[in-house]
Amino acid sequence: MAADSRAKAATLNLRRRLLSSSCRLFFPEDPVKIIRSQGQYLYDEQGREFLDCVNNVAHVGHCHPTVVQAAHEQNLVLNTNSRYLHDNIVDYAQRLSETLPKELSVFYFLNSGSEANDLALRLARQYTEHQDVVVLDHAYHGHLSSLIDISPYKFRDLDGQKEWVHVVCTPTSPQVSFHPQAWMTWQCLSLQAPLPDTYRGPYREDHPNPAEAYANEVKNVVNIAQEKGRKIAAFFAESLPSVAGQIIPPAGYFSQVAEHIRRAGGLFVADEIQVGFGRVGKHFWAFQLEGESFVPDIVTMGKSIGNGHPVACVVTTQAVSRAFEATGIEYFNTFGGNPVSCAVGLAVLDVLETEQLQAHATNVGSFLMEHLSQQKAKHPIIGDVRGTGLFIGVDLIKDETLRTPATEEAEYLISRLKENYILLSTDGPGRNVLKFKPPMCFSLDNAQHLVAKLDDILTDMEEKVRSCKTLRIQPNSVKHPSEGTHPRQIF
Repeated sequence: MAADSRAKAATLNLRRRLLSSSCRLFFPEDPVKIIRSQGQYLYDEQGREFLDCVNNVAHVGHCHPTVVQAAHEQNLVLNTNSRYLHDNIVDYAQRLSETLPKELSVFYFLNSGSEANDLALRLARQYTEHQDVVVLDHAYHGHLSSLIDISPYKFRDLDGQKEWVHVVCTPTSPQVSFHPQAWMTWQCLSLQAPLPDTYRGPYREDHPNPAEAYANEVKNVVNIAQEKGRKIAAFFAESLPSVAGQIIPPAGYFSQVAEHIRRAGGLFVADEIQVGFGRVGKHFWAFQLEGESFVPDIVTMGKSIGNGHPVACVVTTQAVSRAFEATGIEYFNTFGGNPVSCAVGLAVLDVLETEQLQAHATNVGSFLMEHLSQQKAKHPIIGDVRGTGLFIGVDLIKDETLRTPATEEAEYLISRLKENYILLSTDGPGRNVLKFKPPMCFSLDNAQHLVAKLDDILTDMEEKVRSCKTLRIQPNSVKHPSEGTHPRQIF
């Protein structure tokens, strides 16, 4: 703890000297040095309190005493690998099974979400005896080499797309991305399909059946792959795409996608690493938003599962597990499922239940959505407010016609919120979507405070930055983009 007294500049200099620059900091121009946390708050070296609106890893709250105590007490007694019999691992598997459909009944414990998705990929390939994977555009499923290959968010800046990866993608041109008519031209050339985004994609909020339309695009991608002789092992998707911009797929989309994937011989993998464990409020798992009849073949868990402790899990069906076992090769993970990790996982489930945090996410999330929607009516830079429970996105735009991402404005807003001791960040291909994924103990008072500060800053931007007032295009003044109308810009 002696390092707590080290000056921030000295810590920053040491980090720059000893750590790779690829390990980036939030707010690199003026990073925050955090030395303590509790609940939904972080504290810097000067004791200043920051409201954490984005840390979905500290799921039940930073340093929750029940979780800390569980880890400490088990550490005092035993921590070893899972080759020995121990009650914690079976108790934990049983508790998790009570939250899941009965078909998902075989558990593997690991240390990170990346390990979980890597194992899911192995399971799918072994069961189907196929290799290819279908993923959504801008997806991110982990940092292992196998997962970088199925994460367009990463591989487009590296070696590019592998032949065995099929991306259900959106166009990259800003002028195309945000206008449905232009999308149709691009689609015919690319023969690829879009992210199920009813705000920016080709099938928007006014489409009669966006779920079917988007699912049919996945079907097209599968058909094209099969025409090339490719065989589909799995479809990977976050149950609510996060890095892609806090996307809420239309109801029924994943159910129809699963039909197309399974008909092609593949498995449906639901990545719950960012959105599981009651965050969506209405359900314990985000995939359950599809209804009781929808059951993925594999579900992966991480991040929030351990409240900051390195725990992860894969759950699948008996059939998939038996195919994996038939190889005769042992699956052993040195630290996966150790007694301390399982004690932590059990404690997280206890807190979720005793503090009724799933219902709390519904109540606070609804309040936050309502008040953010009021801000949308007031501030034209807010193009869309979407979410469920404590998973919410606010899409900032430069204009209403093309819905051009307000990237610079979003960055400025995040910086101003930090000056007001509120920590938030952005996501989406345009880095223009404010993402709200706070610890589940985030309160109504916190939500009210956040919205008030957001309102103050946006009002100030409108007054000082020449800006958001000009975004609201007057009725009858809108022309189709082909007629030469240019969107009004903030900067």
